[in-house]
Amino acid sequence: MTEPDDTNDIDPGSPGAPSELRAHMHQRRVELERQFEATRAQFDATQERIQARTGRNLLLAIVIGLVLGGGLLVSLLIVKELFMVFAGVLVGFTTAELATALRRAGYAVPRIPTVVGAVAVVPAAYYGGPAGQLLGVLAAILLVAAWRLVEQAIPATRRDSSLVADLSASVFVQVYVTFLASFVVVLTAQEGGQWWALGFIVIVVLADTGAYAAGLTLGKHPMAPVISPKKTWEGFAGGAITCLVAGVLIGLFMLGTTWWFGLLFGAAIFLSATLGDLAESLIKRDIGIKDMSSKLPGHGGFLDRLDSILPSAAVAFTAFLIYTAL
Repeated sequence: MTEPDDTNDIDPGSPGAPSELRAHMHQRRVELERQFEATRAQFDATQERIQARTGRNLLLAIVIGLVLGGGLLVSLLIVKELFMVFAGVLVGFTTAELATALRRAGYAVPRIPTVVGAVAVVPAAYYGGPAGQLLGVLAAILLVAAWRLVEQAIPATRRDSSLVADLSASVFVQVYVTFLASFVVVLTAQEGGQWWALGFIVIVVLADTGAYAAGLTLGKHPMAPVISPKKTWEGFAGGAITCLVAGVLIGLFMLGTTWWFGLLFGAAIFLSATLGDLAESLIKRDIGIKDMSSKLPGHGGFLDRLDSILPSAAVAFTAFLIYTAL
């Protein structure tokens, strides 16, 4: 009886494998490795060009953006009370970051009461509404001012900086970060307010994305070269178009508004986001720094990510009040 032919079962890597087959597989492996190295080199070169053009590490920026976005969605849409924790962490880090930057610029802003007061405003705004928000911010301002005055009264902690300038800088942190950020908390606490909060944040993100993409590919005409050299009018137009379309879609399918209100909502959020971005760039220019910190690789610092959201939060809450009153 004839035995079956089992030559096809020979391991190509075994001594019995034909030398031609081993050579072919070796050549194929070398080609794959060469293709992989070429692809990686091309990716690295693209990353370097993008980073040179925009100052960002795009890959890290995307990863960190996804993490922050996931935390936002979970806290807003699953248990609204979790958003207080999420917002409290962001506000705490952001106020500490800005206070540190101002201290480096020569302003003695006390960091401990700045962070404590800012975080305490979050539950006050959530449970107390606009009244709790205002009282909380005023209490935070008084806490920081009292702390600085006590520091100045004690010889061991007395500083040579201007007391008036220090108090003004301390109040600025609470108004710019704590007060504006607390509008998101007040909005989220309203019935259905979490959808408005999510909607305006999505538009802000799309404003940055649209401007980034348009500016990267088409940008030629600087928009505000003294304040922010990388911003262009082409990027401004790309962000505007993106926000107008997003405003209509979010208004119709998420917020249940009319298309024209969604259009106005998108336009208002885009303008406030752009102004917020430029305002933070002006602050950094006056302080003499590029990024508020390096805590978020690819983004800079926390304030670098919240600069557009802060003023837009007040605009979104105002839009919510107007629409519910109509």
